[in-house]
Amino acid sequence: MDARVSELFGSGNGHSSGSGGVSSGKPGNGYGVAPKKSSAKNKKAKARLSRNFKPSNNTPYLPPEAEEGNIEYKLKLVNPTQYRFEHLATQMKWRLQEGRGEAVYQIGVEDNGMLVGLSEEEMRASLKTLHRLAEKVGADITILREREVDYDSDVPRKIAEVLIRKVPDDQQFLDLRVAVLGNVDSGKSTLLGVLTQGELDNGRGRARLNLFRHLHEIQTGRTSSISFEILGFNSKGEVVNYSESRTAEEICESASKMITFIDLAGHHKYLKTTIFGLTSYCPDFAMLVVSANTGIAGTTREHLGLAMALKVPIFIVISKVDLCTRATVERTVRQLERVLKQPGCNKVPMVVSSTDDAVTAAQQFAQSPSITPIFTLSSVSGESLDLLKVFFNIIPPLSNSKEQEELMQQLTEFQVDEIYTVPEVGTVVGGTLYSGICREGDHLVVGPTDSGQFHQLTVGSIQRNRSACRVLRAGQAATLALGNFDRSLLRKGMVMVSPEMDPTICWMFEAEIVLLFHAKTFHKGFQVTVHIGNVRQTATVEAVYGKEELRTGEKAVVLFKFIKHPEYLKVGAKVLFREGVTKGIGHVTKLLPIAEYQPS
Repeated sequence: MDARVSELFGSGNGHSSGSGGVSSGKPGNGYGVAPKKSSAKNKKAKARLSRNFKPSNNTPYLPPEAEEGNIEYKLKLVNPTQYRFEHLATQMKWRLQEGRGEAVYQIGVEDNGMLVGLSEEEMRASLKTLHRLAEKVGADITILREREVDYDSDVPRKIAEVLIRKVPDDQQFLDLRVAVLGNVDSGKSTLLGVLTQGELDNGRGRARLNLFRHLHEIQTGRTSSISFEILGFNSKGEVVNYSESRTAEEICESASKMITFIDLAGHHKYLKTTIFGLTSYCPDFAMLVVSANTGIAGTTREHLGLAMALKVPIFIVISKVDLCTRATVERTVRQLERVLKQPGCNKVPMVVSSTDDAVTAAQQFAQSPSITPIFTLSSVSGESLDLLKVFFNIIPPLSNSKEQEELMQQLTEFQVDEIYTVPEVGTVVGGTLYSGICREGDHLVVGPTDSGQFHQLTVGSIQRNRSACRVLRAGQAATLALGNFDRSLLRKGMVMVSPEMDPTICWMFEAEIVLLFHAKTFHKGFQVTVHIGNVRQTATVEAVYGKEELRTGEKAVVLFKFIKHPEYLKVGAKVLFREGVTKGIGHVTKLLPIAEYQPS
């Protein structure tokens, strides 16, 4: 993987063909190849089907149904008995739990994935039953798409794909974080302004004004800090944003799925801020915005490389199509497809041009990390914006409920990314709860300080997306009020953990790294800025094991030493380091805790 990523950073040394996971053919319509085994009762149907089978995108099979996950196949649901109805409701609860509040039902499909299809009447009755089931478990249904199945029968037969989503209760909406990357002036903030405010741009940047946090950003039109914007979807799949003059609190109340956009800086001089946003906020997905009239320019390649190095699934939005001819847009798409298919990336580009494509793209994208959907849209004319909204509405979370439960049972660990002083509230910290559960009134310890100490504190109130919240669960981002706790004791990169945890604090650590790009050689005594999660600090290379020096593309285990203060680290954490044009990635292999090593 590392050699493939190095290709994107411009070293020209990463021509090793990596593992792709999906063959480079264009993905079909989300329908896989027929499984080999089949029961005897399906043989006749298969024989009839093979006569009628036309090789097209819409092949007559889905992959067989999985026991786990949030996708359920149902042949038909016509007038079930009371006992069967209860069984189906329990099954729906299970699928919703697996998808953390979302499930997809394929109606007219057998468990082995065969697309049988239903008549108009049977389909109507099945959808009615599904509606009753959803009401019983406290959810809503939305038909994503219907399609006819090619059979030699006279009656047209259909299959339907239905999204089932729980009505939100007590603020437990599904929250997905999307990092927004791209070159300066590619239209990132404008696109977010249009999505979250519900009003199109006037072509001169009106939509982005609400997103800027500083006066100099408004004056230059360039984002220099990390800002957060929210886009909600209710249980029926309708967009919930600021367009109806709602407050953030109202959006949180009526949305059962929330997309939190992390707006990052595109300009090269703010690269450290962009890297910090990608490493510390743990985004689920990254959206790379490319301007149709300039194509791949400036930091686009670098941002794509960063997302791949951190293994963040990426999709691409080509903006400003209203400024260009169709030919220019197509040239930009071809240019992107070339970059994505090269050995450095090994991705399968998938251009989205219809609602059907957007549904397929969302499902394929979550299942296979190598598929990269490409959207072409305009924030001024609003062209194809709806397709992006459909994609966001359907895209499932990457982690399932089981992983979430396991994280919640661990001890509390909250990463501090931002520190504020709020009048009449006191000190407030913003960040992500990495593991455990955090409640109002919890007693935690925060650190490490410059001397490696931890201080006790009490959590006052908690806010998520600008609205009050009583319980914070693992993986959620929030701000915590700490009352009159001394702000000077806090800094970015600290952690708040439960007192029972024995955190490992270290000045020195070993990491297995790969040098992605370096002008000369990398050796002992070299100083780099190290990013590990929410930690960002300069470190000195104390030793390069087994080698005198490193050149571009080479691997080694290196001993780093922080120069300013000790940090809380974990073995296995991803490391990203940079210094000028030097860039490298790797992971922590060994920690040297303070007890073993005293700084001179």
